[in-house]
Amino acid sequence: MNPAELKALPSPRFWRRVFCNLYEQLILLGVLAFTFLVPNLIIGIVFGVAIPSWLTFFYLYGVLAWYFTWYWRRSGQTLAMQTWRIQLITEDGYRPEKKQAFWRYVYGSLWLLPCLAIHAAFQLRGWQIISLLFVVALFCWPLTIYIDRKHRQGLPDRMAKTKLVELPRHPNKKVSNDTA
Repeated sequence: MNPAELKALPSPRFWRRVFCNLYEQLILLGVLAFTFLVPNLIIGIVFGVAIPSWLTFFYLYGVLAWYFTWYWRRSGQTLAMQTWRIQLITEDGYRPEKKQAFWRYVYGSLWLLPCLAIHAAFQLRGWQIISLLFVVALFCWPLTIYIDRKHRQGLPDRMAKTKLVELPRHPNKKVSNDTA
């Protein structure tokens, strides 16, 4: 599809975003298991040390930044977005540049700030923290599409000057005229 056609596509609805986010979280379990657990196990077994939690956070943040930036720059879609026919484009209909994709990731991860505030206020433990992160990332953050009534774009997209579009079910489907 050309940029003008992509730009004209509708924004994904709330539930499509939620299910795409849920599927993305399942995929990220595998990504994080491979990029986090394997190196940490090797370091722990070979050297007998554990990586400090603050360093672990920045390492994981960097791994996820690379994952999203790479996919968005390459095709405008992560694996989950491909399944749910959602694409990230610039406001002009093009794939985002590397810098813009990175900032879209940074803005998209701002949902961590209310989670940190709630955690500080209520001293959450264990599964309470995981539940909070899950609910905010999966449901509350996608609700920001209702702030932008006209275009239905979430806060990260408005801040990064990108937009999510819902791709048609069968784009550019060719009909064959061969009868032989």
